[in-house]
Amino acid sequence: MRPLPAPLRHLAAACAFALAATGAQAGAQQYEPMAASVRAALHAAVSDAAAPMLPIPDAGERAQWLAEMSRRLHKRIPDEAYRTELLTTIHYEATRAGLDPQMVLGLIQVESNFRKYAISSAGARGYMQVMPFWIKVIGRTDDNLFHMRTNLRYGCNILRHYLDIEKGDLFRALGRYNGSLGKPHYPNLVRAAWEKHWYWAPQQLAAAARTRPDAAKTASR
Repeated sequence: MRPLPAPLRHLAAACAFALAATGAQAGAQQYEPMAASVRAALHAAVSDAAAPMLPIPDAGERAQWLAEMSRRLHKRIPDEAYRTELLTTIHYEATRAGLDPQMVLGLIQVESNFRKYAISSAGARGYMQVMPFWIKVIGRTDDNLFHMRTNLRYGCNILRHYLDIEKGDLFRALGRYNGSLGKPHYPNLVRAAWEKHWYWAPQQLAAAARTRPDAAKTASR
């Protein structure tokens, strides 16, 4: 085999370094036969087209969450409008699927490092590294897994599906999502990213926790 010309070798090395620098650990969901009712439910879930919004009831907390998460994501995504759209859509789709939005942020960091057009060696695509076979299984043939909303909706509903299979066991569900069921490396990476970079305590609950010891003292007098 003839060696690559020097410019191509340099380009390949640069690409490899860039991929390593992202810290992304993309894997690949595995195709598993599923009942027609499950396929129908997943199809309905990814086909719904409700407008995205930030589903935090309290307006003050909505603003605080968005400002804080935007600050944390700024280095990866400098464009403020795009960053706001992405965070809003992540929160909406995660909440819609019954997932913790901060956990989903950790998963995206591990899977793609927030790269919209990321492609893994197995062919998984986009922010949440969704395998293309899901389009045939539960979607529509014209679904684009590089589209922000589509990718996040697929990814969140696929993880919800795995959580349901595993009866709420997040460790095993994350293993299924990554194609590494039973191995601790990937679930631990997601949890570490979630806790280190994206942890968020609801502000109303946090305020209540701060006042609770004083209330207890008052009650004991």
